[in-house]
Amino acid sequence: MRNVLRYFLMGLLLLVVALVSALTTMRLAIKVREVRVPDLRNKIPSEAKRLAELDGLAAQVDSNYYSAIVPEGRVLSQTPTAGTLVRRGWEVRLALSLGPQRVTIPLVVGKSDRAAAISIAERGLQLSFTDRIQISGAEDGEVIAQDPPANAKDVSAPKISLLVAQSPSPQAFVMPSFIGQPLGSVSSTLHAAGFVLGKVAVATPVSVLPANGGTAAQVMTPVAPVPPTQVPSPASIVVSQEPAPGQKVLAGAAINFVVK
Repeated sequence: MRNVLRYFLMGLLLLVVALVSALTTMRLAIKVREVRVPDLRNKIPSEAKRLAELDGLAAQVDSNYYSAIVPEGRVLSQTPTAGTLVRRGWEVRLALSLGPQRVTIPLVVGKSDRAAAISIAERGLQLSFTDRIQISGAEDGEVIAQDPPANAKDVSAPKISLLVAQSPSPQAFVMPSFIGQPLGSVSSTLHAAGFVLGKVAVATPVSVLPANGGTAAQVMTPVAPVPPTQVPSPASIVVSQEPAPGQKVLAGAAINFVVK
């Protein structure tokens, strides 16, 4: 029994030693693959890429900014920063200096978004992004704000963002049923809700004789729309409507009726 316990403890000890050895080997392997990011600032792009490749890294220019300190065409900043510990093969993103700001920021507020984009491009600037907002009192597509503002100094990047007006979308409603209601009350309800009373036709009863010779029945058949000078009585009862009940209709739309 003691021999079995001794062998078990020896096996357990060997297993622990193997695990510790494996973890140590992994940590050493990871450290071998890690490098510190070199300082690439104030370097020209080709030199920055060469220095990065010496440490097994890649370098890529992805942005440009104005700077009154760093000469044009040299690295202004980098990500990750110098001294950061990263894996080999990591890409360092570079921002180049454009030198001092020489371009005047144009005034594009009040122009259409298309005209503003052309004006921005003509000055060698970039349209950063365009946001839209529903606002009354402004034409659809009109620029109502810009960033940076016109003639701004000490701008960080050659980019302009725009805020553009967008016409409010008309509201949509589900058409209720007016069938069986007096035309007068229906008209008042429509006007109060912002709708328009459209064409009104008067239905006349027509006798229809069944094919099997039964008693004649009357059905309502609409006639031509009533002229404006011959508006049906407000007491006329609605027998059909267009759009039909349950359909979606935009605010301000005209609703047509057949009354009797």
